[in-house]
Amino acid sequence: GQGFAFRRKQKIERQYRRLLKRGRKVPSQRDDQFTDTYPEHLKHLYLAEEEMLKKRRRAQDDSVLSEEKLNKAVEPVMSEGKLKKKTANQKAIEEYEKIKAERARRKEEAEKRKQQREAAQRLYKQKKMEAYKILSKKTKKGQPNLNLQMEYLLQKIQQNT
Repeated sequence: GQGFAFRRKQKIERQYRRLLKRGRKVPSQRDDQFTDTYPEHLKHLYLAEEEMLKKRRRAQDDSVLSEEKLNKAVEPVMSEGKLKKKTANQKAIEEYEKIKAERARRKEEAEKRKQQREAAQRLYKQKKMEAYKILSKKTKKGQPNLNLQMEYLLQKIQQNT
């Protein structure tokens, strides 16, 4: 459990990981410092030695990475039982996603209703304009054209029945 040995083990692991991080950062600085300062007649020897050191570092990094992968592979096997229970954060995230989806659905429905309402209003205005044009026609003398008005009323009655 949480005894002395366990805490000591955790402390050592943290220190080891810290050392690994520092070890990865330092070699890149060393490589940049000494690239152009080699004497011309010995340059090929220095470059060969530098490449050999790089290969050694890569091999060490690969072994460290493989150890970390093994450690990570072991940890999830033990924590599968923990993954079944959701944390408060996971529950909150799921709840937020549900609310977000619900808001998007409502917004989409409102948009559809708005478009239907606008389409209905356009159709209504179009019919009104046609009726107005028919009913507002005048004769040459400026009197209302009763023949067109009667035809309009007849069409309206036929459509209703």
